[in-house]
Amino acid sequence: MSLFEIIRFALRGLNSNKLRTTLTTLGIAIGVSSVIILLAVGNGSSKAVQAGIEKLGTNTITIQSNRGGFGGGRASAARAASSQPLTVADAVALSDAVNAPDIKQAAPVAGANVACAVGTNSSTPGTFNGTWPSWFEASNTSVKQGTYFTNDDVTEGRHVAVIGNTTATDLFGTSNPLGQEMRCGGIPFTIIGVTEKKGSNGFQDGDSLVVAPLTAVQRSLTGYNNLQSIVVQAKSAKVQDLAQTEINTIMDARHKVKNTNNRDYRTLNQASLLQTTSSSNSVFTVLLGMVAAISLLVGGIGITNIMLVTVIERTREIGIRKAIGAPKRAILTQFLIEATILSLVGGLIGVFGGLVGSHFKIVGVQPVIIPASVFLAFGVSILIGVFFGGYPASRAASLRPIEALRYE
Repeated sequence: MSLFEIIRFALRGLNSNKLRTTLTTLGIAIGVSSVIILLAVGNGSSKAVQAGIEKLGTNTITIQSNRGGFGGGRASAARAASSQPLTVADAVALSDAVNAPDIKQAAPVAGANVACAVGTNSSTPGTFNGTWPSWFEASNTSVKQGTYFTNDDVTEGRHVAVIGNTTATDLFGTSNPLGQEMRCGGIPFTIIGVTEKKGSNGFQDGDSLVVAPLTAVQRSLTGYNNLQSIVVQAKSAKVQDLAQTEINTIMDARHKVKNTNNRDYRTLNQASLLQTTSSSNSVFTVLLGMVAAISLLVGGIGITNIMLVTVIERTREIGIRKAIGAPKRAILTQFLIEATILSLVGGLIGVFGGLVGSHFKIVGVQPVIIPASVFLAFGVSILIGVFFGGYPASRAASLRPIEALRYE
């Protein structure tokens, strides 16, 4: 019996029960689509988080005060009392090119929590920073409309501000905010710029933002107390670790830190955060793929079940074919081909469904297809057909003609 005839018998066998064939194929298709789409969702989520972190600047290091962060008890209270706050002088020291050759610039940040209003419109910015002009470059924040405030604005304590898109929309709607005045905490600020859209980083809206000269914010809103943070920009991502070492050396000396485990400040390295986040997202993507792979496994079990039923239903047919001389190899090949066709067609439909489904946002995430996942899911679907169809095919080929002919 030729291979062409074996394939023809296999197709006829599948066509004899269209509903069963369709449902089995659908099971494989759903499994393949699930693998492609869920891996794409995991990959898309990973890239979105990475993009959010990169918007903050991959060569940015943030210094935050660690005062009061030592736990409870008298000992911690004593350490907190002896610790020093972050100051403008710290930022100036970190900008010293001699002691910190790998640091490009540093910007002190005083944070305020105030509501801003224009007429009847109001908005409470997620971030309200009083800082220096160097903050914009250090934090990778660019201005789309208008301009930045200057060092002269800081020196004179002028009440000017650069705002984010969300704040601009909340306060002015579709009107041009440039040159307009808003009142934040009752203090008037003239808007001179609007930043480029940053979007959300998953925790807060990067466009719910107000940035003003440090002196104006301290004089009118926060007082000349502790800084919230200092944003430091390394000269490049390659020397970021060296820059962090220089930060620790300068800050330890200024804050008289004797035990590095009890520093009254902490540093956040964006590159390390990006690397940690990437590792976590890779694990998340793999877990999603494993969950989706279960549906492929279920589809394979479905093939075994259907093929076993098919063998039982066609026992007499198999007996007759073997009685008239059909070799065991032909019977085995036929049932393997039937199982492979089910998984092949299901795989192709699944790939198509996965590619189409990945064009739509899922739970707010835009999937990004991993090309390898398409070939992997399709290849596994075919292997599943061969593997799970192997036992039913072997069982059919092993039937003795006399017993098959007696079967009712």
